Amino acid sequence: MNFFSRNSSPRRAGPSAAPAASGAAVLPDPGLAALTGEWMIDPAHSRIGFAVRHAMVTTVRGCFPEYESRLRFDGIDPERSTAEIELATASVDTGVEQRDAHLVGRDFLDAARYPRMVFTSTGVERAGKDVYRMTGALTIRDVTRPVVLELTYIGHVTDPFGYERVGFDGTTTINRSDWGLTYNARLAEGGAMVSEKLRLQFDIAAIRRPPSG
Repeated sequence: MNFFSRNSSPRRAGPSAAPAASGAAVLPDPGLAALTGEWMIDPAHSRIGFAVRHAMVTTVRGCFPEYESRLRFDGIDPERSTAEIELATASVDTGVEQRDAHLVGRDFLDAARYPRMVFTSTGVERAGKDVYRMTGALTIRDVTRPVVLELTYIGHVTDPFGYERVGFDGTTTINRSDWGLTYNARLAEGGAMVSEKLRLQFDIAAIRRPPSG
């Protein structure tokens, strides 16, 4: 797969940026047409993470800082946009070394056998102004199941350094047991140490991909 490199240099916006196509008038923001093209996630300003209830009363948050991505944004017809993200399971970071070691072990992600988690979009539809519903396939431990990601378009800017940036927030909630992540410990008072429901969070700042060659 020809993923974008996390270390690729972003492209500066040029004076001859493509004008919005007339067909984009049906969109909430006609200027979206100029955003059509390939983009890469900026890891310095993005977070791909999760949140899960722990011991019934607290929430543990973590992220996967190592990943590769392929993003294609169609500003004229956003429903034709696509996304593919491949996460390194061993990079999981919750801020507690002992907990991270448990998560990458056989009880949970089993990173030695399954080094990658993959999300691949299968469709996009408008759900409201600047809100999109992206369906996709999520693969964890070689188990692939459908998910629905709610995406909110935050905006588009050219930063002081001349780089084109676009922002999206996304979230979905899954049941981890659907992917074979069934390990748990029971509490003396009843209930589970780790909840079955897991919220995935995508806080994405993307930069237009430099032209190939």
